Amino acid sequence: MGRRAILLDGGMGRELQRMGAPFRQPEWSALALIEAPDYVRRAHDAFLDAGADIVTSNSYALVPFHIGEERFAAQGGALASLAGRLARQAADAKAGARVAGSLPPLFGSYRADLFDAARAADLLAPLVDGLAPHVDLWLAETQSAVAEVRAVRAALGGALGKGEAKPLWLSFTLEDEAADAAIHPRLRGGESVTHATEAALALGAAALLFNCSQPEVMGPALVAARAAAAGAPLPLGVYANAFPPQPKEATANDGLDELRADLTPASYLDWARRWVDAGAAIVGGCCGIGPDHIRALAAALP
Repeated sequence: MGRRAILLDGGMGRELQRMGAPFRQPEWSALALIEAPDYVRRAHDAFLDAGADIVTSNSYALVPFHIGEERFAAQGGALASLAGRLARQAADAKAGARVAGSLPPLFGSYRADLFDAARAADLLAPLVDGLAPHVDLWLAETQSAVAEVRAVRAALGGALGKGEAKPLWLSFTLEDEAADAAIHPRLRGGESVTHATEAALALGAAALLFNCSQPEVMGPALVAARAAAAGAPLPLGVYANAFPPQPKEATANDGLDELRADLTPASYLDWARRWVDAGAAIVGGCCGIGPDHIRALAAALP
């Protein structure tokens, strides 16, 4: 019998840093793509060798927040295409592997307050165009508000209209430090998980996930999402990070956060088992979760 859960890969940025790839702020994981793309391919290979079923394109940092307005205007589309090709090459070398096209938060992770709907289409267009030939599904990840995923769905309208009807997975990041997170899980922008789930269904999402938050807040979000889905066929998923709790004013990747020492591969597996028992059909890792963590999931998840 096969695994109950589909396995995603882990956090690309920290894996590139661990490997010795070019890595600094503000470019983050984009720097290796720009200066040493072989590292990106090797990171994809490492996650696939560990047992991941899906690798995510290294396009998360291909936004002006990370690479600057001028570079984005001049090279954004070409870099997205390169990110897609590298992921595709790695996936094609492993039977059955798929590529998720990462569509990131456009104005800084965790910052729903900075979202500019008027600019969203222009920033998403080169990412979608560059990635589209190479990916099997779209992954709008670390989204802090429903407005962000609505912009993604609108941006994909043209691609879908060209016969490239690929599934859209929506992944939200959750408040880490709210005192009532276990009772009322919320997106970092303040909206409820119930509202996010209803929006995902209305937008035709093929899966709803939660990522780049602590493992502790994922279970309550799964429970709330299952209740809000009310039996609709919406697969749920989780890929947590290894950061300590992030305050409301935090902006992910604007500095190099320390990683939790307690989230070993064995302890992360314990969390993953709970998520699968709570209904998660898709499991992986975000920042600080590496190939060893994914290997533990691949070896032990039922």
